[in-house]
Amino acid sequence: MAAYSATAKETHATIVYDDVATELSGANEEANQLWVTKADLTRATRFELKPQGACQEKLCFPIPKARKQEFLRNNSGKSWFNLTAFAQLVQQPVAHDAALSTWYFGLRADQRQTLNSLEAPNFTLPDINGKMHSLSDFRGKKVFLVTWASW
Repeated sequence: MAAYSATAKETHATIVYDDVATELSGANEEANQLWVTKADLTRATRFELKPQGACQEKLCFPIPKARKQEFLRNNSGKSWFNLTAFAQLVQQPVAHDAALSTWYFGLRADQRQTLNSLEAPNFTLPDINGKMHSLSDFRGKKVFLVTWASW
């Protein structure tokens, strides 16, 4: 594993994965990449790193050996995993709000092919003051969702 970049800084981050928000107190953000510890990877995504690759129950995605340094690094005795590089590998869209240190990971390409309806899944996100709001809080009411991206 490669040494971690000196420009990386450990910070608080929120990851939304499989419609579950997980608060991380020690993530690293570098060049629009999110690095998480192996323990936080499992806690936030239910993926575990095994010799076969990144695995979630019986589903495993091999990490390309020639690109291992893009996915795994060591720093100060901790092992780090590049969750955004993994998302790119498995064709999973990622949205990042740098101001709130929030990362949203959408459905992988293989999961998107099996959508059954156009109903929005329930999700919970903080507003600008940190108060959490869930889509299900507004069930039975008309809801207008606005999204924005700078790219």
